[in-house]
Amino acid sequence: MENVIPLLLPLAIVAFSIIAMWKVFEKAGRPGWASLIPIYNTVVALDMVGMSLLNIVGMFIPIVNIIVAINFSVNLAKAFGKSTGFALGLLFLAPIFWGILAFGDARYELED
Repeated sequence: MENVIPLLLPLAIVAFSIIAMWKVFEKAGRPGWASLIPIYNTVVALDMVGMSLLNIVGMFIPIVNIIVAINFSVNLAKAFGKSTGFALGLLFLAPIFWGILAFGDARYELED
C-alpha cells in the first residue's frame, strides 16, 4: 500500500489534465475524444487556435519547439479571450490553466 501512495498525485494530475483538455476541445467545437489520441490531438489543437500544421515539424527542432509552444499558448489564450499573462500560465502551469479554460466561464471566440 505504501508504494501506491506516491503514484496517486501524479495519476490524479494526469486524469484531471485529460478531462480538462477534453472539455476545452468541446468548448472549441471539436470532438472531445480527439484530445486522447497522440499527435492527432496536436493537429486538432493547432487547428483550433488557427496555427499552421507545419508547426508540428517545428516541435521536433530544438529551440524552435520553445517558440512554437509559446506561440501556441498565446494563441490558445487569445482564442478564449484571455490575456498574455494567462498564456504564460498555460505555458508553465498547464494542468491548472487548462482546467480554468475547461471549467471556467471562458468561451471560444475564434470563428471556424
